[in-house]
Amino acid sequence: MTIAPIDRIDMADIDEQYLDEVFEFLYGIPEGFRAEVVGGAVQMSPQRDTHSNIIKHVLLQLGARFGSDSEILMDVRLDLPGYRNGFCPDIFKLSDDAKKSEKGRWRYQDVEFVLEVISRETAANDYGKKKDAYAAAEVPVYLIADPYTAQCHVFTKPKDGEYRSKLSLDFGEPVDLTDTVLGMTLATDRFPRD
Repeated sequence: MTIAPIDRIDMADIDEQYLDEVFEFLYGIPEGFRAEVVGGAVQMSPQRDTHSNIIKHVLLQLGARFGSDSEILMDVRLDLPGYRNGFCPDIFKLSDDAKKSEKGRWRYQDVEFVLEVISRETAANDYGKKKDAYAAAEVPVYLIADPYTAQCHVFTKPKDGEYRSKLSLDFGEPVDLTDTVLGMTLATDRFPRD
């Protein structure tokens, strides 16, 4: 028996259809939980005050730097390269010329910055599969805020599916992103710890 190979475009359509179906089902998740699809598996984690406060502090700084008309989104679906990756980043910022796809979704090619705040339940994804997907998507700046270790990890200079530069800082130290597409420094002195 011969099995015809699946064209890469057909595979992308299958993955997108799978993600559409899973996200349609996930609209009914209980309040206070966050869900996304990482490598085809549904990941759910509870939202915490610590998580929310870190997001708020970063969002306010990005808003002050780029203005209220810039596209800075929270917990919005973003399909990324790799096997069935439909993430909902805590925050992502799009370029000024970003446009939605024909299906009405933001394109990963237009993402300039992603913030993920660690949850115990999904930390391995943020440090592993999600970091790899953001690097493959060539997201210029990926920031992990980890309230359990009270550290920020900044990944920049994506090339060939990996980040070539990593910097780790303690909460309280400024995150210097002036040499990136963001052109700013993020204050972390108000980030709460778990």
